[in-house]
Amino acid sequence: MTSLGSVIQKHGFSYHCYTDDTQLYFSFQPDDPTVAACISACLSEISSWMNDHHLQLNLTKTELLVIPANPLLHHNFSIQLGSSTITPSRTARNLGVVMDHQLSFINHIATMTRSCRFALYNIRKIRPFLSEQAPQLLVQSLVLSRLDYCNALLAGLPACTVKPLQLIQNAAARVVFNEPKKAHVTPLLIRLHWLPVAARIKFKKFALCK
Repeated sequence: MTSLGSVIQKHGFSYHCYTDDTQLYFSFQPDDPTVAACISACLSEISSWMNDHHLQLNLTKTELLVIPANPLLHHNFSIQLGSSTITPSRTARNLGVVMDHQLSFINHIATMTRSCRFALYNIRKIRPFLSEQAPQLLVQSLVLSRLDYCNALLAGLPACTVKPLQLIQNAAARVVFNEPKKAHVTPLLIRLHWLPVAARIKFKKFALCK
């Protein structure tokens, strides 16, 4: 992989290599006309390196995410590689986090909310058959772990954006105690010693800064 890194860095890119995924990072000026050609040349050389090492670049899973410094800017360039054309995507998944071109994380929160809601639905269905401690263990492993995953990225977002996650936590507390959907949730969170979602995000951010 060292030789692949040399190929990538030769074109001015930084990179991260994972088990079956390689991510390239590149910053450029908004009016730079050579960006598309630079990315195309780098991908072409990566493809050649892979062919030499009996590998193949999967163009169907290759994504391009452009994050402009100014949200009003739009980049419409496309990357041509062989017979395939790669155009900028509005979202891309990075280690389970759905990143969008404006870094609003709205898509990520929506995806996480759906998965947590599904988990809570299943836990609530079997809630009458569980012991007193089992619901809390299930909620912590299947719901709270998702709310806390990479939540430092959500620091600084408007409260209205993060609100769906708080509603999920409220629902999780009600499931633990088998309370109805309209039950007042603050006493439940206190009994569980759960920080609200906004406080959990701040705690993670400060923990990473130490």
